[in-house]
Amino acid sequence: MDVFSLIVDLRLCSAPSTKPSPCTPLPPITEVLSALQRQLIGSADGTSDRCSLIGGLEQLFHAADPDWLFAPGNHSWAELQAVVHALIGCAAVPLCEDECASCVEAALHLQEALLSAGCWTDSAHMLQDRGILGKVLDLLQPQLTRDTWWRCEATKKVFTWTLLQVTGPSLSPLLPRLLPPSLLFNDDYRAENCVMGVVCLHHIVLNMAAADLLHFNRAELIYQAVFKHLHNSESTVLQVVLPCLFDILLVLEPVPSSSALSSSRRKPCRHDDVLHLLLTHMEVEPKVSLRRIYASALPYLITRMGVCVCRHLQRVLRVLLSYLQVRDGPEETNTLSMLRALQELCRVAWPRMQPRAQAFLRPLLILLIDVSSNSELDVSVRRRLMEETLTAVRLLDVCSHGRIQSLLLQLDSSVCSSEVLGHLATVSMAMDR
Repeated sequence: MDVFSLIVDLRLCSAPSTKPSPCTPLPPITEVLSALQRQLIGSADGTSDRCSLIGGLEQLFHAADPDWLFAPGNHSWAELQAVVHALIGCAAVPLCEDECASCVEAALHLQEALLSAGCWTDSAHMLQDRGILGKVLDLLQPQLTRDTWWRCEATKKVFTWTLLQVTGPSLSPLLPRLLPPSLLFNDDYRAENCVMGVVCLHHIVLNMAAADLLHFNRAELIYQAVFKHLHNSESTVLQVVLPCLFDILLVLEPVPSSSALSSSRRKPCRHDDVLHLLLTHMEVEPKVSLRRIYASALPYLITRMGVCVCRHLQRVLRVLLSYLQVRDGPEETNTLSMLRALQELCRVAWPRMQPRAQAFLRPLLILLIDVSSNSELDVSVRRRLMEETLTAVRLLDVCSHGRIQSLLLQLDSSVCSSEVLGHLATVSMAMDR
């Protein structure tokens, strides 16, 4: 069927007020729609033909008699939907390796128009209204399979953007459609895709009820998918992996510190696995960027483990002593993290710290001397280092029942500068009180 001949017969170019009267009897609308769908699909490679066909289709719907378009008994809704899907295919973003700026600009204009037309306050409001999020996922689904998702850069970015816009219970019914693409991104060998996948998984963990995540063992699946990235040597990946890992652990098992008072012997859990692997990497990692990421996670993990960290105490102490003896640049990020970790260790495992308190006094005093004599340090960094170090000394004295204070009294100007002695005297006065 020649659709353009039909348009001519309808005299679509005549004035809008003139009722078109075709020269020949019109075929059923179902046949016309089926022919339109075939021609739209067949014109995928010819831009000019496709534009001409879409323009003629627009004129057809404007000028045709509604009684013919929606004649009773024709059951033309299926054909109409097929034409709509073909039109969507014509307007779809082409497969591409890199992000196209003119594609992004057009999408932003379309988003603004949609928000204005629907009276939505923002994108999250739009996606959560009238099941729009589910319809968007339906359109993206064919391009988010294992064999197709990597072919179009725009597809994964649209999926990620859409997912991150929506929070709260609106995501729960869509979890079966949100989890597989996120896992596909997470498993990719490229760092940027790994980061995208972990960010999506973390968003799912934060916005899903624990019961939904535990159903069908989904939480364990997410944990295993993220845990393997602890072996990754990319700092950009590890920065997003550790927060996600800590949050999914809260879904899978109780905090170890909450079971510390149990009368039965505690069995190793996933928290132990994470801490064990973290300490293993900290002991051998030469890269400064990775050492900083590991060091920043250690205080938080010690706090969550509570007294149960004693199972790993020897290795934790070895890592603390090693990191406190190495300076790591103008911000001293590692040093500050290790001081906080030592403070947390004194608070949660103080009975086991009594015989080990003196071993830490020497590196802490060396740190105070280095900080006081380093003129290149920023004033704020120096102040923080001094405060955190003195806090650690006070806590060690509490753990050792005053033995640290007696050692501090033996120091004089031949060992420390007057500035350091002044700070230590302040600490001693606070201990006496």
